[in-house]
Amino acid sequence: MKAFTRARARSRGQSEVQPRDGRAGPSVAMLIVRVAMAASAIVGVAYVLIAVVVVIFVTNNLTAGVDDRLNRALAPVPNQAGPNLPFGQQGTPDRPFGPPVLMWRISPTGSITSLNTSNIDLPAAYRHVVGPATVSVGGADIRIEGASRGDDYVVVGLTMEDVSQTESTLIVAELGIGCVLLIVVFLGALTIGRKVALPIERSRRRQLEFTADASHELRTPLSVIEAQATLALARGRDATWDQAAFGRIDGELKRTRRLVDDMLWLARFDSAGGLPEAEPVDVKVLAAQTADRFGAVAEARGQTLTIDRDAGDEDAIVTASPELLDRLIGVLLDNACKYSPEGGSLSVRVTAEKRRIRLTVDDSGPGIPAAERARVFDRFHRATDVPGGAGLGLAIADAIVHVTGGRWQIGTSPAGGASVSVSWPRSMSGHREARATD
Repeated sequence: MKAFTRARARSRGQSEVQPRDGRAGPSVAMLIVRVAMAASAIVGVAYVLIAVVVVIFVTNNLTAGVDDRLNRALAPVPNQAGPNLPFGQQGTPDRPFGPPVLMWRISPTGSITSLNTSNIDLPAAYRHVVGPATVSVGGADIRIEGASRGDDYVVVGLTMEDVSQTESTLIVAELGIGCVLLIVVFLGALTIGRKVALPIERSRRRQLEFTADASHELRTPLSVIEAQATLALARGRDATWDQAAFGRIDGELKRTRRLVDDMLWLARFDSAGGLPEAEPVDVKVLAAQTADRFGAVAEARGQTLTIDRDAGDEDAIVTASPELLDRLIGVLLDNACKYSPEGGSLSVRVTAEKRRIRLTVDDSGPGIPAAERARVFDRFHRATDVPGGAGLGLAIADAIVHVTGGRWQIGTSPAGGASVSVSWPRSMSGHREARATD
């Protein structure tokens, strides 16, 4: 019945979290999309600026080439028109190397003569052009330049068709490259954003679940304390009843104190910028000291606690924080005492396995079902209905094992209970002796 009540309470706690996740989830996804769009916009603006600069640069270079060709065509024009002009035959013969140069001679009377095979008429507005200019003649863009030759005025022109085609080709290529670049940037930013946001989202959901579970775990003892206090105030004084009520209140207060202490430890551990300094620790000695402290607890429950030092006279030294290892061994022994029945047995064993040191705690309790072993380290998750815990002990132990470089192994003890062991790499003298033995 307690397990059923706890399951319903946990379900209610989870239902409080899920709607908030449902509302917050899309906001995180939308934020990722917005960041990806912002990154694409920034890259797009930068790309457009670079593309415009490239187009202007290429166009100016090609236009400068046209102007240079016009100057070279204009230079040999003599001051007087004659039948054998050095430039008169340049139109068609140089076509394989580019468009023909258009040439006109304007007399002082205003008559105009085309000096090559072109029959294009030069508009009157451009017959005395000064300096290179791009004009529209017959619906086509032509670059023209003029100079005086004696009493006449000579104008030379060159079509800008090649420049326009090159400019159009360049713009189309830049548009295609730009579209592909923006798609790649958007998808890349989206992928990176999701990868970056994934641990943040997991941490946020874990925090919400932790808060919901913690509020549930604290609500239960507080409800018991409130109920006992209300009953005590509503009824007359009865020494026997009062003593029982205060005993229940005391038990719930101690449970709340343990829960708060564990939660504060986990909060400090999660937010700590630095961990306690690691140093060489003899696991065999530390396990014996911790087991001695729990000897009285086991004895009070009629349990047998044994220490098996299979490491022999050899040091079982690992590099870790003594404070964290002491807390870890304490959590394992506390769970073993808590879940083993009265008159049960517990054992602590330290073994040397060549390059690793293994600490094993066995008990004769209900054990940990194989289906629950994957979640046994989740905060506020309990693999058994035996009362007395809040599901934070193994979460604390898992955090310590993780930062000390250990490895978990969970199985079944010879007595049918749980067998929980942690192994670490050997260090210092123990490691050197193991290598010498090998």
